[in-house]
Amino acid sequence: MTRTPHPHNHPQPGTVTPAQALQWLATGWQLFMKSPGVWLAQSAVFIVILAALGFVPFIGWAVTPVALPVLSAGMLSGALALERGEALRVGHLFDGLRRHAGNLLMVGGFHLLGTLLAALIAAAIGGSAVLTGMLVGAFAGMGMAAGGMMFGVLVFTVLWSLLMMALWFAPALVMLHDVAPLEAMKLSAQACFRNLLTFVVLAAMLYVLVWVAMLPAGLGMLVLVPVLAGALLEAWQDTFHARPALPAPTSAPARAQDDDAPPVA
Repeated sequence: MTRTPHPHNHPQPGTVTPAQALQWLATGWQLFMKSPGVWLAQSAVFIVILAALGFVPFIGWAVTPVALPVLSAGMLSGALALERGEALRVGHLFDGLRRHAGNLLMVGGFHLLGTLLAALIAAAIGGSAVLTGMLVGAFAGMGMAAGGMMFGVLVFTVLWSLLMMALWFAPALVMLHDVAPLEAMKLSAQACFRNLLTFVVLAAMLYVLVWVAMLPAGLGMLVLVPVLAGALLEAWQDTFHARPALPAPTSAPARAQDDDAPPVA
């Protein structure tokens, strides 16, 4: 039977500073350097799986956003293992399928629905502007159509940014703290809004890093993906000040010693 956590036990977002965004990326790099070979292999499998899902006939466009939170949770699990001093394995990538697979897939489903909704709203705005421009005709109509399409792109960008805020911490909260999907997305959005400047700075740095990573035929993404996983783990811990719901294993001798200890008066 699946345990449903009480809402009051959920971690609540705190305040973080923009300077911490750089520290998160530095921590991600440090975790990458602890086991670069395994990270590169895991990152390659991560990218290949998402690319292969994208080529599935008819439904590839829908499967990829659903699978992304599941695989992201696996990358987080690997980063957490390294932080605990454990060995990193390529198999950590599939921890999202082993734990909370249903909830992570639901997060992916909301990701897909949110993207479709944002696209439909933007298309409706742009399409109505084009139709109106055709009715008006001449140069005024062309300007109206172009302006409406640009406004539709702007609306899509804003809605997509809001969706990314809701998704940013959701895999970590589901995987590492057993939070329900919608509640995890709500807490994630709340955390990003509370620390908007910090996450704008982080987004700007990631934008630059993605372009740099794409320059050598995209091979830099093999490094950036695990660095991002470590940065996300550190950001989650700093923002929510919470310990994960996957406690580190306790050794049997330690438990036996505690059992044999005399009671304290």
